[in-house]
Amino acid sequence: MTFRSVPSSLRALVPSPARGAWASRLSLLLALILTSCARVSAPVSPAGRCGDEGMWTFDNPPLADLKNRYGFEPSPQWLEHARLSAVHVGGASGAFVSSEGLVLTNHHVALGSLQKLSTPQNDYVQNGFFARERSQELRCHDTELSVLVSMQDFTQRVSGAVDGKLPVAEQNRQRKAEIARIEKEATDQTRLHCTVVSLYGGGEYWLYNYKRYTDVRLVMAPEFQAAFYGGDPDNFTFPRFDLDFAFFRVYENDQPARTEHFFKFNPAGPKENDLVFVVGHPGSTQRLRTVAQLEYERDHRLPLTLQMSQAGRKALYEYAARGAEQARQVKDRIFGVENGIKARTGYLEGLKEPAVFERLRVAEASLRDEVSRRGDLSDVAASWDRIAAAVAEAATRQKQSAYYSLSGSRLADIALTLLRRADELEKPNDKRYEEFRDSSLPSLDLRLFSKAPIYPELEEHLLGAQLARAREALGDADPFIAAVFAGREPKAVAHELISGTKLADPEYRRTLANGGRAALANCDDPLIVLARKLDPLLREQREWHESRIQSVEAAEGRKIARARFAVLGRNTYPDATGTLRLAFGRVAGYELNTTLVPWKTTFYDLFGRSASFDNRAPFDLAPGIAAARDKLDLATPLDMVSTNDIIGGNSGSPVITRDGQYVGLIFDGNIQSLVLDFAYTDTAARAISVHAAAIIEALKKIYPMPKLVEELTR
Repeated sequence: MTFRSVPSSLRALVPSPARGAWASRLSLLLALILTSCARVSAPVSPAGRCGDEGMWTFDNPPLADLKNRYGFEPSPQWLEHARLSAVHVGGASGAFVSSEGLVLTNHHVALGSLQKLSTPQNDYVQNGFFARERSQELRCHDTELSVLVSMQDFTQRVSGAVDGKLPVAEQNRQRKAEIARIEKEATDQTRLHCTVVSLYGGGEYWLYNYKRYTDVRLVMAPEFQAAFYGGDPDNFTFPRFDLDFAFFRVYENDQPARTEHFFKFNPAGPKENDLVFVVGHPGSTQRLRTVAQLEYERDHRLPLTLQMSQAGRKALYEYAARGAEQARQVKDRIFGVENGIKARTGYLEGLKEPAVFERLRVAEASLRDEVSRRGDLSDVAASWDRIAAAVAEAATRQKQSAYYSLSGSRLADIALTLLRRADELEKPNDKRYEEFRDSSLPSLDLRLFSKAPIYPELEEHLLGAQLARAREALGDADPFIAAVFAGREPKAVAHELISGTKLADPEYRRTLANGGRAALANCDDPLIVLARKLDPLLREQREWHESRIQSVEAAEGRKIARARFAVLGRNTYPDATGTLRLAFGRVAGYELNTTLVPWKTTFYDLFGRSASFDNRAPFDLAPGIAAARDKLDLATPLDMVSTNDIIGGNSGSPVITRDGQYVGLIFDGNIQSLVLDFAYTDTAARAISVHAAAIIEALKKIYPMPKLVEELTR
């Protein structure tokens, strides 16, 4: 579909050139969403889904859709193998690719680990890392990987523990207490990491049991320029030319873990229009949220978040300008904040478009009309209005929610975590904050006592910049500002706190933690002293949000979910929550304006793009790639696109065939895919992957690692 074929009423939604070409392209796509499901290649399912839509939980796979669209129905064994081969890597994804604990994910997912292992003498981010022998694999400081080994539905037990006649704040406390009891029982019984996840806005509660791996070692990562070729200008675009991959290995008892379930590598990869699956951990979508909740995102939370991210980026660039070593220390942070700014800008532009909200309002009105006609759903009718009132109240404290934080400093965060850890551990498990429950403590302590390097100069700079922004936003009369500053200037406060603290020493942190509340109460470390002053304010803010906002959204969201199930059945998928999901789609290019975008790029294209820009940054070739040019088969596929339904958090997800073979590695979506946060379309939105053939070609000829190739392909 081209722009000319869009109805004039929708073309009118495209903004003026003053808003920029990038926003214009997003706006056009949003108009196309309204008509895309009329295309032959993207039929609407009986449940109203479009094309290959869906981020499906493994307890409720889209078997009927797959059979109808592609003539394939995965067996229970296929699904179990896919689930047990998938790996959760922090806030992203990965997969086992050998029986010896080898994990493949993105370079940008491994970036934090690379940064923490790097030194001024060995910059693994810039230059790559290559363990050609097992003995050279480096143990990561605080990287944790996990696998979902089982799931259980606890909806009835959680719902049954809540007295719906009580105020919603008390209902929220009852719900959280029961979830804590379930998690503790499961953790004590299984010794796994057990967590209850909410799905369908509180319509279901499932216990997810994870096997944790904390001995994680870095095996291989290419140069940064090879992984992030084209830099920020190419980010969220296609065609792409990136080798965005990295390998970890998990160990148990100081030996490579024996992993029965893994995806067998298939360097031949898929053909155009082949069915492929993505198995990963999409972070968050907003497709089932109410119009009022999305208006709050559009008008309050997202604009402020973007403003803060842009200010944070400025502070990082100021620090990087001090010298080469300072630039090295913040390279991963700059990458992360710029990626987030571009993604959130896309989300916000999408939410500003009338076409999107018209579609959402129509869908919400239709459900509300059905609810009003059914006597068995009479208690749901007011739920939308109650949520609207709650988010309106949330807007009144938006600045406090954003700025009541010392997030500019890892050391300040450590101080507050130590203080709260001591306080929370004296409470019964079901009365604690979620992050301090028994089921969460191992992961929290892994980060808290990490030996990862901390740079005092960076800490002081970022904390000072963050405090200055908070004072400007909140004003001197705010209690948080008064407690932090006591009449001093931001730079002076930051210098006093960071120069005077001993919290950079992990053994000192452990000594304080072992001493419990008494040790923290008597500690004169300036960051601990500040944490003691701020903790009551931060707890009050959290209590207000949980009792006034979160509790309403949970209670009323659960009612709306019940209504949705009653009207539509369970033949749908929940919003993304960072939990494991299955998405299906096909390898396919797309039409853009008056031209066609191919389904893949090759090494030919990479060298051509570099030549077109005279090898100028950020389109210069990584040294390893430039040196290997004469060895490479330039026709080898490099990156590819597919219609799989993905979002942030899917980075590192495997792309597999119906035979369960590994053929690609998700690393991005194109600009058109940013609308997938709140609406699916396959018109031009695409998931972008590194082709399996490119990974093998790189391991053979650019960064010769024959043993790794043999392990992948045997």
